Amino acid sequence: MSLVTVQLGQCGNQLGPELFDIICSDALEGQRKVYSTASCERFFRQTARGDLVARAALVDMEPKVINQSISRAPKSGKWRYGETSHFSQKQGSGNNWANGYCVHGPRHRDAVEELVRREAEHCDRLAGFMAIMSVAGGTGSGVGTYVTQCLRDMYPKAFILNHLTWPYGTGEVIVQNYNSVLSLAHLYQLSDAILVHENDTVHRICSQLLNIKQISFSDVNRVIAHQLGSVLQPALTADSHGAFSRNPLGELLSALACHPEYKLLSVCTIPQMPSASIAYSTFSWPGLLKHLRQMLISNTKMEEGINWQVRPPAASERSRSLTASSFNTSLANLLILRGKDVYSAETGSFEDPALYASWLSSTEAFSLWKSPVPFNKYEKSATLVSNSQALLRPLDNMVGKAWNMFASRAYVHQYIKFGISEEDFLDSFTSLEQVISSYSQLC
Repeated sequence: MSLVTVQLGQCGNQLGPELFDIICSDALEGQRKVYSTASCERFFRQTARGDLVARAALVDMEPKVINQSISRAPKSGKWRYGETSHFSQKQGSGNNWANGYCVHGPRHRDAVEELVRREAEHCDRLAGFMAIMSVAGGTGSGVGTYVTQCLRDMYPKAFILNHLTWPYGTGEVIVQNYNSVLSLAHLYQLSDAILVHENDTVHRICSQLLNIKQISFSDVNRVIAHQLGSVLQPALTADSHGAFSRNPLGELLSALACHPEYKLLSVCTIPQMPSASIAYSTFSWPGLLKHLRQMLISNTKMEEGINWQVRPPAASERSRSLTASSFNTSLANLLILRGKDVYSAETGSFEDPALYASWLSSTEAFSLWKSPVPFNKYEKSATLVSNSQALLRPLDNMVGKAWNMFASRAYVHQYIKFGISEEDFLDSFTSLEQVISSYSQLC
């Protein structure tokens, strides 16, 4: 089944090419026909001349980044975007969610819907949509939310996964917390799941693990693309009977988003290192999985700085763990292993009931995918997608900062003039406070 990617705003249209580059290079590397066929069917369509064309719709209110992405793709010599797969205008959304959601979105709805419809009709079997967007600015967040609403209206039974890039905590845009609150509150009603990457976390990976001195947006996007690719490339599920999974979104969401109150997903990957060091490094499955498990329970996204002092609480300590411990309780986890000797990997430590909410059995909460095909030059790699308390603190901080601004009505008039009211803000705050409360009470 095929996945249509919708690239929204500057961030979505910069991240998209990085993702397709990694996926295409990985799919076409070596003699692995079955894996390559499954991957290409999922992410690309093939022209009569044999060209691979990304299953993607590119949307931005300014043409610059889209033009760069379209011209860059063919330089790989492996894939390109469709000639009519993009839509842009001459004026951006001014970092204002309301401008994107209330003005640009409705104004260009027909054109964007037609763009998406053409891509969907190229699919023999549509698995669903992945919308890639940032929540800091106006187009990615505002137009992105509106387009997600259109997708839900057009394809009510299709799976929708929103990939969100959260802004740096120190601030990229003065009203980024407003835009983030409004985006998340609306997407929580529209999307089947929301997969989040935090810029601060990815920046630390670039600096501390990849040893990049001058970190660019391209470096950050490459790390995110690597982690996304490791999740979305074909793998063998528990009931796949030796065949690569057919519906990437359906299986991902059934494993992780089993309750409508819990839709926030985080991801971490191990190992991560400079490409020049990979050939000189060896890894064992016990070592990788031991580190990854501790990264999960201590809510650390990197091998460096793992807090080995955090331990799962005993049953009698469960209620206290919410405030007195940094232990990260999970609702569901999906472990994806790729590479050499993958079938010898022992994953029982991830089935420990102490890792999960007490009202779920660990057999229901834990899922495992495997692939003997190495990913992106790593002989062995492990990725964990988690529906857990991992995003609770950054979400709470973001809502708190937005509320402090709203309490003094700072910049609110700039949103009201484009069509949303103070009641819309209050509804969004209420919605996210409920999400925070639900995740806080996981025990």
